Amino acid sequence: MGFRRRKIPAKTPAELDSMEAAGRIVGEALTEVRAAARPGMSTLDLDRIAESVIRDHGATPTFLGYQGFPGSICASVNAVVVHGIPSENVVLAEGDLVSIDCGATLNGWVGDSALSFGIGELAPEVDALNKATEWVLEQGMKAMRPGNRLTDVSSALEQATCTAEDRFGVVVGILDGYGGHGIGRTMHEEPFLANEGRPHHGPVIQEGSVLAIEPMLILGGEYDSYVLGDGWTVVSADGSPAAHWEHTVAATSGGPRVLTPRK
Repeated sequence: MGFRRRKIPAKTPAELDSMEAAGRIVGEALTEVRAAARPGMSTLDLDRIAESVIRDHGATPTFLGYQGFPGSICASVNAVVVHGIPSENVVLAEGDLVSIDCGATLNGWVGDSALSFGIGELAPEVDALNKATEWVLEQGMKAMRPGNRLTDVSSALEQATCTAEDRFGVVVGILDGYGGHGIGRTMHEEPFLANEGRPHHGPVIQEGSVLAIEPMLILGGEYDSYVLGDGWTVVSADGSPAAHWEHTVAATSGGPRVLTPRK
């Protein structure tokens, strides 16, 4: 099949319902973690809350054991952009920016979502970064429509990031080399979704195609990062704080359908 005729695989309506059932559990886990987080708690405490919610709903934590990852969530604080390992040694303090990424598997289907929030009051520029990243996700999801191509979503995310700088009065950089992905019976399916790029390229988005869309922005325009010796933790190169927002989204004739809703 020629490249221009490639399509992102589609799920049936029943399969999308099954994915949303998993996604709703993820949404509840994230909501409970955000509500519970406070100064003095460790990121391992947050991990235990999320795992309890997931298992109490009859699901399993997708992240736990994934390529050896030791947690049920990724808990990334301040300059840690993504893939932070939950630890009793990472204790939350007033003013921290915390990003929580979470996955749940239910009846063989996966939900994957992330949000970022402050512990107490954030510094104004950090709060602006976080609000900008959430807004970029919202704008990028709008391109998840049948007939569009993969990089239409990438381009929408990039353009929204540029607009967000003026809208929120903050300079941000798109984390280089990381992005979203297909998702379904496994957490990471083809294709990879870059968070920037020219539109109208890549496979076609069909009715029922599903992508995990996840902008990751670093304050101050930095985009480089490095991975710590644990092989997981991604840190901004200059130590600037970062935010991460993600939803699992299906393309439907009625518009983008968020499969990881939260209250």
